[in-house]
Amino acid sequence: MKIPIFTGALGSTEIARKNWEHFATGAALSGITIVCGENVCGIDPELELDSNHKIVNAPDMDSRIETYKRYHNGYGEILVQMNVEDTRLGVAEYVYKKHGLDTIELKWGQGAKCIGGEIKVDSLERAQELQKRGYIVTPDPSNRAVQESFKDGALKEFERHSRLGFVSEEGFLSEVERLRGIGFKRITLKTGAYGLRELAMAINWSSKAKIDLLTIDGSGGGTGMSPWRMMEEWGMPPIYLHSAAYDFCKKMADKGRRVPDIAFAGGFSSEDGIFKGLALGSPFVKAICMGRALMIPGMVGKNIDLWLKDNKLPKTVSKFGSTVEEIFVNYEMVKDIVGPDEIKNIPLGAIGIYSFSDKVAVGLQQMMAGARNFSLPFISREDLISLTEECSKITDIPYLMDAYREEAEEILNS
Repeated sequence: MKIPIFTGALGSTEIARKNWEHFATGAALSGITIVCGENVCGIDPELELDSNHKIVNAPDMDSRIETYKRYHNGYGEILVQMNVEDTRLGVAEYVYKKHGLDTIELKWGQGAKCIGGEIKVDSLERAQELQKRGYIVTPDPSNRAVQESFKDGALKEFERHSRLGFVSEEGFLSEVERLRGIGFKRITLKTGAYGLRELAMAINWSSKAKIDLLTIDGSGGGTGMSPWRMMEEWGMPPIYLHSAAYDFCKKMADKGRRVPDIAFAGGFSSEDGIFKGLALGSPFVKAICMGRALMIPGMVGKNIDLWLKDNKLPKTVSKFGSTVEEIFVNYEMVKDIVGPDEIKNIPLGAIGIYSFSDKVAVGLQQMMAGARNFSLPFISREDLISLTEECSKITDIPYLMDAYREEAEEILNS
């Protein structure tokens, strides 16, 4: 990748579907990886299955992959994530056979949450269709009383839930081998803000399975419809989870064990946070996974497009200009990449994401220069100090009144 960041999983939520063109185009132009999340095939209204309940045609997935590939310039990739339902439907086989993707991602749980994926459904017929495909739908759309309640208007929507997955070491290793047998060059794993036992399982089993990338997602997070307190307050907060991850990875490396490349996720939004994440997990952490921080500039760019068409630019935007060329500082850069004819096909949300990625790149370069790290591998834990003694206890990063104390004393005594 051109920048050590990539998107969190953008799956079956309406936010991801409606904004995919902006997200995927922006990620491709920026040279970063985008993760296509779980259940995309399973909720596609035009999904076609064979007699064995396996995918033969998934137009939404096809469109998502093709959108990213259209502007892919050799950096980053699109990888598809699988949960229990995706495995049952044969998503891995489909995306490899039809699109030749190099990477597939397994998922334990729902990222920063401890439940399966979920979306809202506002149609009885749609709820019944998803139930027939094997999803858990609440309230039960096949129940006559529920159907009457929906017709009366008392019940206005349903929830589609994914099954919870159960994992064993033997089953995990077997699934990784099965996916490699399909033809995937790289297998990745995404795990969430669970306890130390599950963290150890993820790191150790990923080592044994020769997983290429393990993303460890702290809470809060998530773009779905989970209860807000679940996203904000449940699970291990990132600083604790990621500190334990470093500790476990180091113990394995000290024993000569292979440690997979690691990515941290969970509330990262700016270049200083990215620097700290890379440093805290050094030398194991190679990239930072970002959710809402990467999505917001895409949605802002999309809104600017709508405001321009309606001639209703808010003052917060109009102070920068009244045309696309004036508002987006990176417009000409994107135009230079795609050409003067193609630029008219680039959604403004994509230019927003490209602009954000450029800001992150330059800001990270400035942070690195200040710390005298002129290449990413040189970022290390020695670039950090703890502001409080509790932080030092959790992270094993020296307290600011102790950090470099010996060097300071040597200078005083020289």
